[in-house]
Amino acid sequence: MNLKEDPMSKQSIQVVVAYDFSPSAEHALSRAIEVASRAPQHVLHVLTAVDPHDRPPSGGSHDNPERIQQLVVEVMKLAFAGRPGAAEVQFFVHARIGKPAQEILQLASEVGADLIFIGSHGKSGLERMVLGSISERVVREARCAVLVARPKGYPQIELLKVVPFDHARVAHREPHRYSYTDNQVIARPADWPLS
Repeated sequence: MNLKEDPMSKQSIQVVVAYDFSPSAEHALSRAIEVASRAPQHVLHVLTAVDPHDRPPSGGSHDNPERIQQLVVEVMKLAFAGRPGAAEVQFFVHARIGKPAQEILQLASEVGADLIFIGSHGKSGLERMVLGSISERVVREARCAVLVARPKGYPQIELLKVVPFDHARVAHREPHRYSYTDNQVIARPADWPLS
């Protein structure tokens, strides 16, 4: 079925989720499911792209994308298990053999993606130069928003409490006149007329 002909696709937000069984991909999938659970108009497209030169996921093989797809469906069942009841979430599972960045960008183009979730493996310096960075290429070449998901590394901070403050409220703020000239925004005196 061509997803572009699906009547739901016109009103749905198409979200591609790159999933490679790694901890960072688990985090990206979890974030995408959170978003889709809160906003049922999101349709998830979970993609596992296996490079033919890399070792396939446990239980899968390069010549059997159907088995990889089954493994991802099992992951999806576990990801949804135990979640509080939410709106129905629509998702597709895609398994492809090829270069991951290229397959992610190709799927995004095919489904008219509005958003891509991808994990970050945290490679830096020479390791990234030699191996390349899938998330970096997707961010650079995607024609939609890309969220690179990472586990939180900041400590939990106790923030100050917001204290209500009663003050006079007004329905609007009087407009103020500005002019722009010679690369400067100039505020005009408040008593100058607006016309």
